[in-house]
Amino acid sequence: MLVHADTDKQTGIRLSVVVPFYNEEQNVGEIYRRLKSALDGMEYELIFVDDGSSDGTYPALREIRENDREKVKIIRLRRNFGQTAALRAGFDKARGEVIVTLDGDLQNDPGDIPGLLKKMEEGYDLVSGWRRKRADPLFSRRIPSFLANRLISLLTGVRLHDFGCTLKAYRREIIKQIDLYGEMHRLIPVLASWMGARIAEMEVSHQRRLSGRSKYSLSRTLTVVLDLIALKFFLSYSTRPIHIFGFWGLVCLGLSLIAGAILIFMKLYRGVDMTGNPFLFITIMLVIVGFQFIVLGLLGEVGVRTYYESQKKSIYLVREELEGD
Repeated sequence: MLVHADTDKQTGIRLSVVVPFYNEEQNVGEIYRRLKSALDGMEYELIFVDDGSSDGTYPALREIRENDREKVKIIRLRRNFGQTAALRAGFDKARGEVIVTLDGDLQNDPGDIPGLLKKMEEGYDLVSGWRRKRADPLFSRRIPSFLANRLISLLTGVRLHDFGCTLKAYRREIIKQIDLYGEMHRLIPVLASWMGARIAEMEVSHQRRLSGRSKYSLSRTLTVVLDLIALKFFLSYSTRPIHIFGFWGLVCLGLSLIAGAILIFMKLYRGVDMTGNPFLFITIMLVIVGFQFIVLGLLGEVGVRTYYESQKKSIYLVREELEGD
C-alpha cells in the first residue's frame, strides 16, 4: 500500500498529477482527455500550472476547470518563471499520497502513469521515466541529453539513463522536503537520493510533438552543468566547506614549497638571479592563493554554523523511529 504515517489521510486522494504548461493552448484539451482515460477508477486530482503563457493556454484551462471542478485545480503564475518553479508550485498544492509529473506538450504518455504507480508498489520512493526510444532530433536533443545524463551519473553516483524525463512519480513525503531552484527539477532524483530515497527507473513511451513549439535549446545543457556543479558542492560539502577549500589551499601551499625549493636550488647551485626568476612569482602567487582558499573555507564554516544553529536545522533526516513498547 502507498500509505505512510505522515500523509494527509483526510484528503482521500491517492494521486496528484502536476502538469506545467507554457504556451500549449492546442495541447490542453487533449492531455486532459488522455489523463481522464488513463486514471479512470482512481482517486486523483489534476493540478495544471500555467507558467505565464502568452497565448490561449489559460482560457483553455479555465474551460476545463468549469466542466470538472471536482478534479481540476489551476495555478496561474504571474510570469514565465520556468519549469522548475512551475513544478514547485504544483507540489506545494498537491495533496495526493503519490505525485506524478509530466510535460504539457503531449510527448509524455499519460497511459504510462499506472505502470509508474505499480512500480512504486514495490517499495520505491521515486520512479523515473526512461525515454529509451526518443522521438527527438539526434544532434540537437538526443546526443546532448545522453552526454548530460552520463555526466550527472558519474558525478553524483545516481545511475539513471534519463534525468531529463519529466514523467516521474514521487512519494509525497519525499518531494515536499526538496527545495528547488534554477533548473533543478532535472536533478530531483539526486536530491532524493541524498535524502535516502529508494529510486527506480522504468521505460516509458515518448511521442513526437504534434503542435506548439519546443522550449528546449542547447543553452539548457549548459545550465544543467552549472546546476550540477552547485548541487555537487552542496550535497558533498555544504556542512564542511573547509574540506574542499582547505584541501585546495593545502595543495597550493604544497606546490609553493616545491616552487620555492626549486628557486633556492637554482640560486645556490646555478647562480640564477632570484629577482627575475619566474619561480619567485609562482611561489608568491601559490602562497597567496593557498591562504585565500583556507580563509574562504573558514568563512564558509562560520556561515554554515550560523545557518544551522540560528535556524535549528538538522543535518540529518530520519526515515522512521521505533521506541518504547
